[in-house]
Amino acid sequence: MHLPCRTFNETYEQDMAVFRTRLQWVLLAVGIALGLCVPLVTGTYMLTIVITAMTIIIAALGIQLLTGYCGQISVGHSVFVAVGAYASALLVSQAGLSFWIAVPLAGIVAGLIGLIVGLTSIRLKGFYLIMSTLAAQFIIMYVIIHWTSVTGGSFGMAAPAPKLGAIEFATPSSYFYIVFVALLMATYVAKNIARTSVGRAFVAVRDNDLAAEVMGVNLTAYKLLAFFIGCAFAGLGGALAAHGRGVITPDSYTLIQSFWYLGYIIIGGLGTITGVFFGVIFVSILNNGLSAILASLSTVFPGAGSLLAPLMLFIFGLVIVLFLTFEPRGLAHRWAIFKAYYRLWPFSH
Repeated sequence: MHLPCRTFNETYEQDMAVFRTRLQWVLLAVGIALGLCVPLVTGTYMLTIVITAMTIIIAALGIQLLTGYCGQISVGHSVFVAVGAYASALLVSQAGLSFWIAVPLAGIVAGLIGLIVGLTSIRLKGFYLIMSTLAAQFIIMYVIIHWTSVTGGSFGMAAPAPKLGAIEFATPSSYFYIVFVALLMATYVAKNIARTSVGRAFVAVRDNDLAAEVMGVNLTAYKLLAFFIGCAFAGLGGALAAHGRGVITPDSYTLIQSFWYLGYIIIGGLGTITGVFFGVIFVSILNNGLSAILASLSTVFPGAGSLLAPLMLFIFGLVIVLFLTFEPRGLAHRWAIFKAYYRLWPFSH
């Protein structure tokens, strides 16, 4: 039942609920309240880091559903983040649509592009599927860079700040609340997708697609659905990040960034929504901590700052190898062990 000792459910609805006890509801309310207070206690620099991390989490929820749950490995996830970013910016600046309409539409556009990629790779597995998504990464980015009349090419384009009547969300302290609400909604949707029949079908396809097909799972339909949902989440994250930064450039959506997205879910834990949060937060702390250390060393060693990019890639690769070797289930598994200890207490020993 996954409940603390001396606690039990009386109805099926209680058994299926995400938050089963009063303490869990209290912790949720406290967490949301503390989240809403973040802009009041942090500076602009730290708030920008938090907003960036939240948009990455939204996009990473997509690759978790696509790869972690459905087993469709994608090494082109960042290009769908780019599609969402450019689509939203174009819809606002060129088509004159409101930010509140453009962002969901950008997610749908990214999902539809992902659906096309899924169609081309529906019968592919493993290495061949990886190569298919890798091709999508290069093809779509080539179009973005060379379609200069629309996307601005290598120079990028502007993404206007959102407005609500006379209110403009042009500062990190105001834009934070938009991204925070979007993160809550995206997490709620992703969690419920994972725990419904769709999520169970995804897991069946991931674990053994032949057995899933024998049991009546439509492999084509669910693989395409996974591509659409995963890329739609990527588009939403990309659109929110674009309007937060105010400008979009192609160098933000490279192949390296796609590998970062895979790294987030490997470190956090494949096949868990919680693992997305752990992975992104862990890598963000690691990245910014290393940046702070090298910045302080630059006062003594002037060339230390130039080592950030290569050193971060080396450490990132090393962390991935260590997690795959010693903790293949990711940080979410450690969290599950901690929760099991709490639920079994005082019999944990």
